[in-house]
Amino acid sequence: MRVVSLFSGAGGLDLGFKMAGHDVVWANDLYADAVDTYKANIGEHIVYKDILLIEDSEVPECDIIIGGFPCQGFSVANTKRSVNDERNQLYKQLIRIIGAKKPKFFLAENVKGIYSLAKGQILRMILEDFSSLGYAVQAKVLNAADYGVPQLRQRVFIVGVRNDIKFKYEYPKETNSINGVGEMPKWVTVGDALAGIPDPDEPHSLSNHEYSKYKLRFNGYIGHRVVDPHKPAPTVTARGDDRGGVVVLHHPNNNRRMSCRELAIVQSFPMDYKFMGTCSSVYRQIGNAVPPLLAYAVAKQFNNYMGE
Repeated sequence: MRVVSLFSGAGGLDLGFKMAGHDVVWANDLYADAVDTYKANIGEHIVYKDILLIEDSEVPECDIIIGGFPCQGFSVANTKRSVNDERNQLYKQLIRIIGAKKPKFFLAENVKGIYSLAKGQILRMILEDFSSLGYAVQAKVLNAADYGVPQLRQRVFIVGVRNDIKFKYEYPKETNSINGVGEMPKWVTVGDALAGIPDPDEPHSLSNHEYSKYKLRFNGYIGHRVVDPHKPAPTVTARGDDRGGVVVLHHPNNNRRMSCRELAIVQSFPMDYKFMGTCSSVYRQIGNAVPPLLAYAVAKQFNNYMGE
């Protein structure tokens, strides 16, 4: 199907759709480094422009619109989050463009925190807004670890099917489980995922294999936790200061922080996926991304639509 991607970032969600065989024909983001990363890995079809300034006519016709709309205002990691946070309003741009283009389907991704924000009122409002456009809408929390990503990362995926389309979207079945069930393998551990990756202080040929020297602390807070090599990594976040280290996860040896390349592996990006910008910028791009393996799982479910 023809896919339009909004809030594309470094391209994790788009890569998953490409892996599932779909054609991403147009994308948009306002983060310059992420746009450069996208162009280097996925294609030149991304437009670097404020979505508020994009006219409906600039967006091509498509079968599906996807977008991991900005979530900082919704996230439980943001202790100052508020119903009135202006970043929470950017989803309305997604609604504007969906309303104008009326694709067969849409898929919107966000943090699990929107379930609890304002006691669920925000999520209900979002679902009602999408439904009012003429779509059957559903939402479900998926854990990336259940789909082969070496990370415990829970995200909400909102799916809409236009009311005149005879298709029921089914969320993907898990491919991995905490203990392994039947022929289902166990969760991929961060230790296994990073096994064989050379130390960044030793000679190597990997791109983006630089790491933050920010002091390690072990106080249980985000970015300061002991990382168990025998479990999936904690959630990769995009929070931090301009030096790019405060919330970068510890390497499972707990002697240093993960490099950008290691964090990208934890997010299930391919080894040859190159990120543009400073170390701090790359960390943020990776932290903001949808893990491609999880994106692939949700994207391939649209392959069950046989057309009309």
